[in-house]
Amino acid sequence: MSSGSSSATPVAAGAAAAVPQGAGGPGGGAPGRSYGALGLVLSGCVSVQFGGAVAVSLMPRAGVLGIVALRLVLAAAVLLVACRPALRGHSRADWTTVLVFGAVLAAMNSFFYEAVHRIPLGAGVTLEVLGPLSLSVIASRRLVNLLWAACALGGVFLLSGLAGGGIGRLDPVGVAFGLAAAVMWATYILFSARTGRRFPQADGLALAMGVGALLALPFGIVDSGPRMLAPSTVGLALGVAVLSSVLPYTFELLALRRLPAATFAILMSLEPAIAATAGFLILGQAVTAVDAVAIALVIGASIGAIRTQFKTLGN
Repeated sequence: MSSGSSSATPVAAGAAAAVPQGAGGPGGGAPGRSYGALGLVLSGCVSVQFGGAVAVSLMPRAGVLGIVALRLVLAAAVLLVACRPALRGHSRADWTTVLVFGAVLAAMNSFFYEAVHRIPLGAGVTLEVLGPLSLSVIASRRLVNLLWAACALGGVFLLSGLAGGGIGRLDPVGVAFGLAAAVMWATYILFSARTGRRFPQADGLALAMGVGALLALPFGIVDSGPRMLAPSTVGLALGVAVLSSVLPYTFELLALRRLPAATFAILMSLEPAIAATAGFLILGQAVTAVDAVAIALVIGASIGAIRTQFKTLGN
């Protein structure tokens, strides 16, 4: 999930340990239950990417960091009220994990939104997906994953416009933020898994979201000032928080009780294509034939790496 992805649940693409508690085993469930779970995951992917598109449209109103702060504050409020996590009974290691996880959430969202402020949404999500893909390649340690890595790099090369011999059509600062978001997404996967092992239900996520909100808020205030508090902006930002955090988390949590983790991870790899569609429909961002090929290469590399990872685990 991109922080558009972002995201409220870990992406199983990174490593088997990153699959949330309650993830389905290899056997899956009954066909009817599996189809319902597939629908939930796809709905979550659509929700988070269209939420990202709405966030981009809000940036002229309240600035990039203002929207990040509003999204995290509102998402944290919803999750804290819904989960009501206990504040006592946790070790120092538990709180350290939550604090780091919250900082990663704030950084991941900030980098991603800075990226899509400068480059198309589909391109930003494609770059961000390189984080889980790289983690999956490293975790597998199989030679075939060099092929998937080369495939992904080829997609990014096409996406950048460098194949035409120019300096590239994507803003290099936007690309740098997209790659930074990729690093944060890979880190998010690791700490999300660690948080899930230390806290029951979604308590750890709710606490980490609160930490991320507190870290992001000062930057949002400096960036946006009173523009953040305009009622229409707050209302739309609440919609972004629900679309990009609350609904995807709920859908994926339910789906992972009935769906094999490998299937879940492969579906999550479709997010660049969904993001490109959302960017086209909401933001009017055109998708060229070269863009489509580039996104397809990255999606194909992600799916290939995920399948290799789970075949390795099955041996």
